[in-house]
Parts: sequence; C-alpha cells; structure tokens
Amino acid sequence: MKKKLLTLFLSLLSITLWAQFPGAVGTESTSAINKDSIVFKAWAVNCRVERGLQNIANPALGLAKTGNDSLALGIADGIGVVSLGDGGNAILTFKYPITNGEGYDFAVFENAFNDYFLELAFVEVSSNGKDFFRFPAISNIPTEKQTGTFENSDPTLIHHLAGKYRANYGTPFDLEELKDIEGLDINYITHVKIIDVIGSIQAEYASYDYNGNVINDPYPTPFESGGFDLDAVGVIHEKKVVTSIKNNDNLHQIFYPNPLKTHQKLKSTLLTIENIKVYNPSGSIVFEGKLYDFETKNFTSGIYFIQIQSAEGFALQKLIIQS
Repeated sequence: MKKKLLTLFLSLLSITLWAQFPGAVGTESTSAINKDSIVFKAWAVNCRVERGLQNIANPALGLAKTGNDSLALGIADGIGVVSLGDGGNAILTFKYPITNGEGYDFAVFENAFNDYFLELAFVEVSSNGKDFFRFPAISNIPTEKQTGTFENSDPTLIHHLAGKYRANYGTPFDLEELKDIEGLDINYITHVKIIDVIGSIQAEYASYDYNGNVINDPYPTPFESGGFDLDAVGVIHEKKVVTSIKNNDNLHQIFYPNPLKTHQKLKSTLLTIENIKVYNPSGSIVFEGKLYDFETKNFTSGIYFIQIQSAEGFALQKLIIQS
C-alpha cells in the first residue's frame, strides 16, 4: 500500500511540476483570446500556403487539400480553414507591420473542436520577408506513447505553439521574447509563418521543440484536412503608417531612420514597395533594387535621393547618410 501511495504521489508531483503553462479556455491561468476581443486591430490580408502530406509516412495519400489560402484571411470564424498537412506551412502578411507593444502582439487561430484535441504548429516571424525566426516552442507532453489520431493533449504542457486553444480562441505571442535576435526588428514584423508540427514520436518523422524534445500531438491524421488547420492570425499591435505618398509634406515618414547611419538598415512604413532607385546629387543612379538589399555601408556620407513606386503612388525622397 505504501509503495502504491508513493507511486501515486510521485506521479501527481510530476504532473504538477510539468503543468507550468497557461491552461484551457475558461481556466484561471488561460492566455486564450476570443476572436471578438477589442484587442484585435487587424487581420492577415495575404496568405501563401505550401501543403504537407496527409501522412508523411505514407506519401501515396498525397497532400492535404481542405480549404485554400483565402480562408486564412480576415477575422477567425472557426469554420473556414486551410489545412497544412504534415510539415506544411503558411506565410501571412498584413496591411501594416506588427509591432512590439505592451503584452501580446498577435494571436494564431486553429479550429480545434474542444479544449484538448490540439493540433500544433510552430510560429516564426520576419521583418524582411526573407529571414524567419522561431518562437522557442516547448512541449512537455510525455512521449512514451503516441498521441492517437483523435486523442487529447494537456494545454498546460504546451508553450509557444499555435493550436493550444479551441476554435475562436487565439494563441497569443509576445514579440518582446525575441528582442535579442540579431537580424529581426520586433517593431516591424511584416510576415508570420505557421509550420505544422508533425506529431509522430518516431525519430524519422518527429518535430522537436526548443529543448530538443519530441513534440507528441495527434498522429497520424491521414485525411484531406490533416495537419494544422489555420483559421486566422489577428494583430493586436500594429505599426500605423502613411497610406498615401502623394502629399510630399509626408515624405519624411516613408523611410526611417533619416538621417541614416552607415551601419543601419533603411526601413519603410509601406509594405507595397517593389523596388527603389537611389540617386546621388548629380542625378546618377547609385543603387537600384529591393529595399532590403540596400546596404548603407557602401555609401559615403552625404545627401541622396530615393525614388519609389508603390500602390499608393510615386515619390522622390531626400535621404541623408551619415558615417
């Protein structure tokens, strides 16, 4: 009897120690945010999906098929979703960049039908659309036994993984937690990437968390709707920018910082810029190409002019570069 009691005590102690993260919708510790919350200021306006297989261990089944890119746009509804499949991903963009504010900055919505059937995904962000950085996902779900196709998971064992909450409740993310990453501007996030977690505990297919642990979630899901079902991404803190460049009085707001130091990267408040041309004072083109390829270290101190063409119009802006 004493041995049984000791075993039970240790088991409960283990559960208590591991259960360290916010719980399900309705619990005191939850971080879930309802889609109708006033904290949401905007939603994704563009989505590009790369499908994964219905079952990575059985490629003959083909790719996931449910939904399309457009169903991940706008406010979450818990119904219209795009299924990513095993290891599939979606990259979403927004009218204005997401910025680091007080508390959570954006939230990802899945369509789980209850609080414990959870299909998970990694979340990455980018401030240039090219380099992506991942939130440090943690899964303390035991891996001795595979979580079956329709089996449950404990949300208090999951952190920094999308899909932690049921339909119409978003899993929130705070950009402050990525503040020390070189190459990422947490005040100017232009892209959010959602990557399906392959829930298999088999080493050849497994996905791993930040600590190198296998992530165990429902597997296999050999259906056209297999994998993470992306419903929406809601923006809590956005960087307000000018919506027109036709008024030259507002041109100083388009590019920043200005003056620009030679070790700094030039940024823009507009998301629709295709290419830029940079002229020296004599009118010669000294750079032509993508904004993120513009390297100030290649320029001497002085006054330059940037010509831009965007969906909002055409403009020529003066830029001062300082050493």
